[in-house]
Amino acid sequence: MSEVRSTCPYCGVGCGVILTPDGEGLSVRGDPDHPANRGRLCSKGSALAETVGAEGRLLAPRIGGHETDWDTALDRVADRFAATIAEHGPDSVAFYASGQMLTEDYYVANKFMKGFVGTANIDTNSRLCMASTVAGHKRAFGTDTVPGTYEDLDQADLVVLVGSNLAWCHPVLHQRVLAAKAARGTKIIVVDPRRTATCDGADLHLPLHIGSDVALFNALLREIAETGAFDPGYVDRVDGLEAALAAARTDSLEPTGLAPDLVDRFFRLWIGTDKVVTVFSQGVNQSSSGTDKVNAILNCHLATGRIGKPGQGPLSVTGQPNAMGGREVGGLSNTLACHLDIEVPAHRAAVAEFWDAPRLASAPGLKAVEMFRAVASGRIKALWIMHTNPAATLPEADAVRAAIAACDFTVVSDITADTDTARLADVLLPAAAWAEKDGTVTNSDRTISRQRAALAGPGRARPDWWHVAQVARRMGHKAAFDYDGPAEIFREHAALSGIAGGFGRDFDISALADLSDGAYADLAPTRWPVAAKRGGRFFADGRSFHADGRMRMVPVTWRAPAAKHEPRFPFRLNTGRVRDHWHTMTRTGRSARLSAHLAEPFVEIHPCDAARLGIAADTLVDLSAPTGRAILRATVTDAVQPGTLFAPMHWTGETAPSGRIDALVAGATDPVSGQPESKASVCAARPFAAAWYGFAVSAAPMAPSCDYWAVARSATGWRAELAGRDAPQDWEAAARTLFDLPAAEAQVLSDPARGIARLAFREEGRLAAALFVGPGPLGLMRDYLATLPEIDPLTGRAPADRPDPGPILCSCFGVGVNTILTAIETDGLLSVEAVGVALSAGTNCGSCRPEIAALLAPAQGREAAE
Repeated sequence: MSEVRSTCPYCGVGCGVILTPDGEGLSVRGDPDHPANRGRLCSKGSALAETVGAEGRLLAPRIGGHETDWDTALDRVADRFAATIAEHGPDSVAFYASGQMLTEDYYVANKFMKGFVGTANIDTNSRLCMASTVAGHKRAFGTDTVPGTYEDLDQADLVVLVGSNLAWCHPVLHQRVLAAKAARGTKIIVVDPRRTATCDGADLHLPLHIGSDVALFNALLREIAETGAFDPGYVDRVDGLEAALAAARTDSLEPTGLAPDLVDRFFRLWIGTDKVVTVFSQGVNQSSSGTDKVNAILNCHLATGRIGKPGQGPLSVTGQPNAMGGREVGGLSNTLACHLDIEVPAHRAAVAEFWDAPRLASAPGLKAVEMFRAVASGRIKALWIMHTNPAATLPEADAVRAAIAACDFTVVSDITADTDTARLADVLLPAAAWAEKDGTVTNSDRTISRQRAALAGPGRARPDWWHVAQVARRMGHKAAFDYDGPAEIFREHAALSGIAGGFGRDFDISALADLSDGAYADLAPTRWPVAAKRGGRFFADGRSFHADGRMRMVPVTWRAPAAKHEPRFPFRLNTGRVRDHWHTMTRTGRSARLSAHLAEPFVEIHPCDAARLGIAADTLVDLSAPTGRAILRATVTDAVQPGTLFAPMHWTGETAPSGRIDALVAGATDPVSGQPESKASVCAARPFAAAWYGFAVSAAPMAPSCDYWAVARSATGWRAELAGRDAPQDWEAAARTLFDLPAAEAQVLSDPARGIARLAFREEGRLAAALFVGPGPLGLMRDYLATLPEIDPLTGRAPADRPDPGPILCSCFGVGVNTILTAIETDGLLSVEAVGVALSAGTNCGSCRPEIAALLAPAQGREAAE
């Protein structure tokens, strides 16, 4: 079969992939010619082939849970939206979009809502990701312009990673930084409250207190002034220097909690190194002072002129594959397309004329958190959600779920009906998934790449732009939405960007406005701007996109997180991602090897806090906050600071109902960007009073109903962690219900006095399921048991002649902890590189290298002692 060049659907690195359909699915490998990744892929990208297929897909439109045809479903959506607008006005409807959408999809949705419905109530889950960066860029530069490029990482002498666990969240970029360190001695500084995998390769880790980034960078700005490190020629073209410096002088380093010697080393490295790149991500953005944090970082680069030159500048790395594309088309509720401003009359007039729009929105709409509060209050009466799961991912997720359930009319476009949000929809529309849709995405360094279809969509699945265009046509806007494919949409978008360029905006790809269908099909990765008037880098010349052309430094001061500590809720809760999963796992959850590394939700707690509260490692923790509760597995570690907790955000009502961590996150937002503070809520922790713990494996999906459960894929079916406050009276009956095996042959070992039970179920002589129960956390060979049906279900241990690989550590190559430990011991391996040569572990994306290094530490210690 022919190869198809496309783009990975995960983070904003925007890696190129080569897809080869094989008649049933496809194979995936990194594209060596793509500038973003040069052939590398992370564990998630490497497993993409395992996430495609029709299983679990939404195959036809549904109304009220019942399948119907496209015409009936689209007519229902158009009629209900039109009736709601006619009765309550355009601001009574809203659209919630996603960084999973392609640029062409985003463009059509934004045009529909802002130009033809007449409301700016269209926002995106990118609001939860990079909105503070957008606002900070606009304050400093006049537009949302990312100054840096990935090549800067290759050329920098110092890379500062702020609020970014690059090793796990953007592994391909992290390997690029480590390659620069190996080749040219690039220094790496990590600024993060947690000790993460990224710290493993760093020269310095600054474990500042949660939310204190502004205090740190204001101190750096003061040091720049006191040491005379300004670039006088550059700051002559910058407004606000004295005000920013005066604000910085009112701050102190006390909120950071950092030791003076660490801060002094940071200052010396930053000020003493000319080629500095400051990379920042969600730890900066997801804050009630996120915009100020961004500007505090930008102020230091502007004061020293370290921006827009090779190896110099701030670089925001985005969380989603097309967060940038959404920003470019105006997917945020307070922007217009092509980086034009909704509050500027001339910009509105130009867009209205270009679109021939009957009622262009004249004011910003509701941002994500505001939008769902408006749904809850009844102000929003019709809601369209596309490719995202706000009932699980927005702050105060329980309240959001209730709001969607109560909304008069909700439409969800998605690839599956099995999400917390899709289950609440009045109308479900089946969408094309990655590898089935055709369009473009833009990555974190402004590179536009093609995402090309390699597979046909199953059932009646259709592209997102088509969903919107069909509804718009039914609402009377046929001419404006009479598209024949994504190439036509892209040409329109590019032509509009030329008008933006005429206003002096940064986003201008008008040189691509005349692409033929064939040229669009063959479009190579291209970094914008792509225009006759300009190209290349931004801001090295000190010229901005403000009306006067001058750059701006913004005075900012440290503010504590919005959620206040109180005796009932003494912990700061930090949330984020794990290495091998993505968002709410609708894609990565289909891969057994991605689930094997961390198969259930967990909370990291400092040993001192765990001891004080009586929380032992691997037991369950009951977390409570003003907005919700969660039950998570305890990971006792000094990687977090005392008084703080960390929990990942991937688990949902589908995979672990009590692990929905965003139910605990307060809805506090940044006053400028509207981005929620997802890393500094408050909560309480206590041991979960479990009477029993269980582990189950099954060839078929399970239906748990206990207080705590977390289900994940295994190589031969499914695995589940279970626990409850009250033990069933009859374990066999409970297990038959769990596995839906009412007539299977059962084998039971039970010791009620010790609270132990082991049960196995066979159908036609073949092991179909097994359940292991004990009074505390179970010490089982889980990865061996997950190989059902080739296990001994009653011992729970591998035969002596069968090696147990242990928990998967390297997901790219499926290498377990025990395999690595055995190789270290028997082959005398003493380095991560040696383990890579022997087992391949750590040689692809490299994100497991810190964990391999931890396994090597005892052997290295023995070698040093000898």
